[in-house]
Amino acid sequence: MTVREFFDSLETRADASRTAGMTNSYLFDIEGAGRWTVNVDDGTVSVSEGGEDAEAVITTSEATFEKIVSGEQNPTSAYMTGKLKVKGDMGAAMKLQKLF
Repeated sequence: MTVREFFDSLETRADASRTAGMTNSYLFDIEGAGRWTVNVDDGTVSVSEGGEDAEAVITTSEATFEKIVSGEQNPTSAYMTGKLKVKGDMGAAMKLQKLF
């Protein structure tokens, strides 16, 4: 799945029961692919292309992101090795596993 396919289908794939109670905003800055803003509001997920700021900003390469989405790369180990960077609210970033 490409980065664009992931974000284009995220609203319909997200499990509302897993994201219930979450109210967070995320900016994914995927080098080589683009930027997407993901807003989670009590189970409802909305995605828009572009964006400048969010509670948590996640930056990584297109290749690393695709490996995380496919399950080939553990997000925590990607973070620990510097392949994935998080700025802002780390607590919000930890909740991201509910979306994947």
